[in-house]
Amino acid sequence: MKNELKILLASPRGFCAGVDRAIEIVNKAIQKFGAPVYVRHEIVHNKQVVDELKEKGAIFVEEISEIKDLSRPVIFSAHGVAKSVPEEAKIKKLFYVDATCPLVSKVHRESEQLHKNGHDIILIGHKNHPEVVGTMGQLPAGSIKLVETFEDVKELDDKLFKKPLAYITQTTLSVDDTSEIISALKEKFKNIKGPIKQDICYATTNRQSAVKEIAPKCEMFFVIGSRNSSNSVRLVEVAKKAGCSKSELVHSEKRLPIEKIKSCKRIGIASGASAPERLVQNLISEIKEHCNVSLEEVVVAEEKVVFKLPKAVN
Repeated sequence: MKNELKILLASPRGFCAGVDRAIEIVNKAIQKFGAPVYVRHEIVHNKQVVDELKEKGAIFVEEISEIKDLSRPVIFSAHGVAKSVPEEAKIKKLFYVDATCPLVSKVHRESEQLHKNGHDIILIGHKNHPEVVGTMGQLPAGSIKLVETFEDVKELDDKLFKKPLAYITQTTLSVDDTSEIISALKEKFKNIKGPIKQDICYATTNRQSAVKEIAPKCEMFFVIGSRNSSNSVRLVEVAKKAGCSKSELVHSEKRLPIEKIKSCKRIGIASGASAPERLVQNLISEIKEHCNVSLEEVVVAEEKVVFKLPKAVN
């Protein structure tokens, strides 16, 4: 006999406006210009999305130098790129479309403005994440100092900074961890300037709020998303911190621990901002084969944000 299982489903979950826009740009480019269309870096960090776009005619490369046919369009990923990337594209006379999320572009413009106004800049983010590489690449090398943790702040040398100091952040960080780092920065550098509106995006904040609401009530918690998706990995950390120690990431190669799920009375499910909704529904269907499931959607915010597509693909 199947056991009774309650699933608490986080809402909002899945695609944010920036991810929706980036995927739509690739689809529209293929429709308008035909295949192949090159995409620099994974358009969003999700294997299923990337594989589907490959089938339609997208070719993914890590660097512009890998592009074989310079007559074809190239699209820059939602994570944003360093200034040197469009410059290289122009030198090679490539036609390019920038699918950078507008909220990441906002951080780029902030960094440029701060630099222009004579500030030293600290970026809170994860080293080597494409968004961080892109943001640091907006300015000359050495203009932005990266801090990843609370400990990094303690180790910062005051003498490093000769000008007024300001901080910016990656858009997909843990809200709580980042606020700890910001507090430490404000304590150490009394006059440090922050963004007028926080850089962590609305979608990251909303998804973390939904997880915080649900995780303490669950025996197990599952976040659907890729291992290289910063916002998905953060959701697992948030669930653990909120009180569900058995929280894990469900990625494309992950087998579901059905026996453990069958021993639960209540589990939670969320998905990262680059995970398609069908993956959530597939997961629920798989669990339903083994348990009598009752579903409750826990809504913490309504999202109505939509970003316009660039003229080049309209």
